[in-house]
Amino acid sequence: MAEALALVTGTNRGTGRAIRARLAADGYTVRCLNRTPCEDHTDPVTVDFADPSAVSRATTEVLADASRLDLLVVNAVTRGFGTVAELADRDWDEAVAVNLTAPIRIVQAALPLLRRSRGHIVLMGSHAGTHAFEGGVAYCATKAALKQVAEVLLMEERPHGVRTTLLSPGAIRNFDDDFSDYKMSVESVAEVVSWTAATPPDTVLGEIELRPGRLDTPPAVGLDRLQHI
Repeated sequence: MAEALALVTGTNRGTGRAIRARLAADGYTVRCLNRTPCEDHTDPVTVDFADPSAVSRATTEVLADASRLDLLVVNAVTRGFGTVAELADRDWDEAVAVNLTAPIRIVQAALPLLRRSRGHIVLMGSHAGTHAFEGGVAYCATKAALKQVAEVLLMEERPHGVRTTLLSPGAIRNFDDDFSDYKMSVESVAEVVSWTAATPPDTVLGEIELRPGRLDTPPAVGLDRLQHI
């Protein structure tokens, strides 16, 4: 049997970079789809995730010579914040395009190969999809909608042998200079992606919610509240 193939989006840094490394250690051939090339290896295909037609073309291109796709991890995201009263039009439009439309286009382009291999889709959600916070309307709304995308995919694609998991983490140490004891490491999140992909083929984890193992005193409002759930 050919080596398992995975496609991961948003692998330049943080969680995506850790997922890429973990899957490679698991024995996957990992292809990446990013806005800009990763520093530590060459990405032949890059894409502006805010451009829906470009996303479809890039996904098709990065998989052009593949005969199967065993795992798709949709991780790329934008996190523009602002209150409903003050949110710029471009920030709302970008959030919808990157966090919601792009995952649909990526899945659509990858489905023929996923069906062929009876593969697995992991959509990276967020606690923001179920725990709203002030200033987070664009991020919260798109992550809430992604939860429904995952559920519909789970229902529609199981007859074709394709499983879908929504992985919704809480606060992650996503930046190299973040050393908080009250957030999860990117390596821990990547490990959960790994064992999600390794579940027996007659099972599916429809949704996984991850929370930090330690909890600080929750602040009163805003993004910090979400990061302390």
